[in-house]
Amino acid sequence: MNTINNVKIINIPKVHDERGNLAVIEKDTIPFSIKRVYYLYDVPNDSFRGGHAHKEQESVIIALSGSFEVIVDDGKTKKRIMLNKPNQGLYVPVQIWREIENFSSGAVCLVLASTDYDENEYIREYSKFCNQFLG
Repeated sequence: MNTINNVKIINIPKVHDERGNLAVIEKDTIPFSIKRVYYLYDVPNDSFRGGHAHKEQESVIIALSGSFEVIVDDGKTKKRIMLNKPNQGLYVPVQIWREIENFSSGAVCLVLASTDYDENEYIREYSKFCNQFLG
């Protein structure tokens, strides 16, 4: 069983010169093989995304532009994490509830996922999440 202690910030290597920054995700930058990439944008700042947990999918969430907050929850403890640097990603292991909110204007949220999309591996009801993983 994962806890929010397994959620962590991953620093993405970057190269800087007079032309700007280049961030690189390769090899062992993240702790899984990427099967799917998707991104959220034009999210109204009073909306939220997420509101689910995964049975099998690990994720890394990156603020490519702007900022937003990720609330992670293991059923016992919640933690709020601000993402606002494109060279940092938030690693979210399986069985952790996540919500994303407080999107700044122009925010782009990139998600790297360890699985292909499968609706059956989502847990979309918080009470079921708590019952399934906490007994």
